[in-house]
This record gives sequence, C-alpha cells and structure tokens, in this order.
Amino acid sequence: MKRLFPHLFALLFAIVPLSWAQAGPKVLVKTSLGEITIELDEEKAPETVKNFLGYVKDGFFDKTVFHRVIEGFMIQGGGFALKEDGTIEQKETKDPIQNEAKNGLKNARGTIAMARTGDPHSATAQFFINHADNSNLDFPSFDGWGYAVFGKVVGGLDVVDKIAGVATGTKTLKARGGLGLREAAMDDVPNENVVIESIKVVTE
Repeated sequence: MKRLFPHLFALLFAIVPLSWAQAGPKVLVKTSLGEITIELDEEKAPETVKNFLGYVKDGFFDKTVFHRVIEGFMIQGGGFALKEDGTIEQKETKDPIQNEAKNGLKNARGTIAMARTGDPHSATAQFFINHADNSNLDFPSFDGWGYAVFGKVVGGLDVVDKIAGVATGTKTLKARGGLGLREAAMDDVPNENVVIESIKVVTE
C-alpha cells in the first residue's frame, strides 16, 4: 500500500492545477429574444477582448440590432443602432484593431468572432456568433488571415438558435461610408428587429 502513495500524490498534483485554471471575463447579452452569456478569452485574444469590453463598458451595444442573420452560418450584430423613428443606422466606432485570428481559436458553433471588411485589420465593434462550425473562417482562411475568435457562448445557445431561425429579407439601412451616412439595401436582415437591449460585464 505504501508504494501507492507516491502515485496518488502525483495524480493529485497533476489534477489540482487544472481546477485552478481561471475562467475569462463573462458578459451577459440581453436581446429581445432572450439572454446569452459569453465567456471571453483574454489570454488568446487580449487586444480583441480589451477592445470589445471597452465598447461594452461604454454602453455602445445597447439598442443595437442583429442586422445580418444566416441560419446555419452566423448571426452578426454590434454595429447598427435602432433609432426612435424605427430606422436602423450604422454607428461611428473607434479605430480598428489588429487581427488576432492566429491565436489558435476556431470558428466553431457557439464561438464569437470579430466581423470585418476585406481588410484583415479592419475590425472595430461588429461581431458575430457562429451558428455552425465554420472552419473556412479560421486562420489562414481564403485571404491569409481569417476571422478572430475571442470567446464562446456558455449559456443561451438556444437563444442563438432562435435568432438564427428568424425570417429575414432585404431592408434599407443607413450605412456609413466615405461620404457619411447613406441608405443601402442589405440582405439577410431580420424582418422583425432582433434588438440587443444591453451587454453587461458579469464577471471580470
């Protein structure tokens, strides 16, 4: 029996450090269709998480909408605000951040990643939640970069499914460009607005 003790202690020391692994910050996304809890990975995507939390703490995402929804692909939001007159208008953002898609995190179902333009380093505030495993978006993807994952849904994946399943169509939104705001027809916009009421930090 005595010979077993060293092995038992070795097993304990091998297991205990795993229990010390600290979870990342969590945010609660309150939407018109339910709540989603997201855990952020500030170890793998430090700049992206810092940027996202900055917008969260500024209240930037409050009363924005999921403006692009494709079932079996992703739900995208964080950039267009629902105005009092019912119009949807793209918000002004801070400077873009560097793409952290090389961090090893995959665009798997339930993960959150930064949306961007064709410029790999153009992400600002818009994000998307993957509704399916989208390995084609992983680094290096088609453009040598991919889309930076910075967290995952840990509660409310059923709400993501509900949002992904809403009816969509073409709507005219007010988008920002070189000449300021202009009306633009966009596809895959929910017929009935899916509003992000607020995003709040619940644990840091």
